[in-house]
Amino acid sequence: MAEYYKPIIVPWDFSDKAEFALEYAISYSSITGKDVALLHIVKKEKEIEAAQKKMDQKIEEIVQKYSVPIHAIIREGSIFTTITDVIEETDASLAVMGTHGMKGMQKLTGSWALKVITGSKAPFIVVQSPPVQREVNDIVVPIDFKTENKEKLTWMHFINNLLPSKFHLVYIDDQDKFAKKKILGNIKVAVEYLESKGIAYEINKLGSKGNLADKTIDFSKVIDAAMIIIMTTKNINTLDYVMGASEQRIIANEAQIPVMTINPRPGKLQNFN
Repeated sequence: MAEYYKPIIVPWDFSDKAEFALEYAISYSSITGKDVALLHIVKKEKEIEAAQKKMDQKIEEIVQKYSVPIHAIIREGSIFTTITDVIEETDASLAVMGTHGMKGMQKLTGSWALKVITGSKAPFIVVQSPPVQREVNDIVVPIDFKTENKEKLTWMHFINNLLPSKFHLVYIDDQDKFAKKKILGNIKVAVEYLESKGIAYEINKLGSKGNLADKTIDFSKVIDAAMIIIMTTKNINTLDYVMGASEQRIIANEAQIPVMTINPRPGKLQNFN
């Protein structure tokens, strides 16, 4: 399946949250020139024909409303595997997905959204509400001791190219000397990168105690952040889904702040091109 060039994938279930994701995707498409593809998943092959008719009608409505080309992909499968399969097959650049917070077990809740995201080679932007027009986008980037933090940098550059942004690097002043050294090292690398690209930033220490995920959400609420950018945990397991990994809490934040999630990948930083 290589019909489109690195498309922006929007998992589509005809919900209002999917509509919000589409609005974001169209905005990104207008700047990047990437195609937008709505991915609708059915449980059984016999449902494909009816789904195709429904999707054709929806595509027509979208084209009339936004005056942009939109494609439809209909697949039999499960949201937990098929979304990432299609991302792989189309070499998708980005996925924009609506989530229903932590409510409704039949919906893409925070935990289910995390399960879908984990393993994808393309970043996800997870949204709960429609886009808000801002002159400057305040974007929060939590920094911890993990080496994978560096993989956020190229996507910070990508977001800044879409919309003028100011990045808030937030961290906890860890009392462990080894962890603190790693955190400060990651901040130094981020600062050098942002300054080399002429990107606005500031560094915010969120105290010396507490959970970075919760403090990130609280800080993001205070500044009315436009987005939070996070890395997912390597080798996340079933217990994380049940107990609530830190990423899950951020993705499903009650302030409904969009979250870009990036999975750790080996090798070079990935570019949107």
